[in-house]
Amino acid sequence: MVHIVGAGPGDPELITVKGHKLLSEADVVIYAGSLINPEILKICKPDADIYNSAEMTLEEVINVIKKAESDGKMTVRLHTGDPSIYGAIQEQMDELDELKIEFDIVPGVSSFLAAAAALRKEYTLPGITQTIILTRRGGVTPVPDKESLKKLGQSQATICIFLSISSIKEVVRDLMSAGYKSLTPAAVVYKATWEDEKIIRGTLSTIAEQVKVEGIGRTAIIIVGQCLSTQKGNYAQSQLYSPQFSHMFRTAKL
Repeated sequence: MVHIVGAGPGDPELITVKGHKLLSEADVVIYAGSLINPEILKICKPDADIYNSAEMTLEEVINVIKKAESDGKMTVRLHTGDPSIYGAIQEQMDELDELKIEFDIVPGVSSFLAAAAALRKEYTLPGITQTIILTRRGGVTPVPDKESLKKLGQSQATICIFLSISSIKEVVRDLMSAGYKSLTPAAVVYKATWEDEKIIRGTLSTIAEQVKVEGIGRTAIIIVGQCLSTQKGNYAQSQLYSPQFSHMFRTAKL
């Protein structure tokens, strides 16, 4: 059996209980070494065979899994954050399906959620925005034109941009051409939940230079939207807790 496990954003305590259990029992662990906090590997049992997939091709990853299966061993394929977001797991699952190797997926905490926690902000504030866009700027993996920042940015939603910190100047340019104002709040969270986590707060007009000064070139997420600048009184409060609102668990107190 193969378990595709989300390791979470970095803090070893933010892997799920189920993920922790599977990782502690695995005979073979293949982990995304370019992104995963190596401290998480301390969960593995001492005699586990551990492979860094940053140094491997897809074929090599699958061959390790095939060998483990033939030897009757359990494999954990460990991905950073949640494996469904920029995890490149579909091609691995397709190969496992062809080989008739059973697998399951254990979700994890994505870095965009860890970033919100670090910033102490709610992405979906009433009266501000109810939409979160998760995207990236095109690079080695292209982005369809219909999903470009210039087009997605027209919504003015909260936007979380992965894998694009090295192109932050272009990100700013694209978002401003989409209609975001220069004073739109922006933030960058570097290595959210790691011991060396770093938070940069600014606006679209300042954030690129702030990132340059800090020397951040990878392992960071960019967040843009009005939710970053809200304070008590300048957004609508949720009806969920309003005394004038009834729902199936509570009657309105008029």
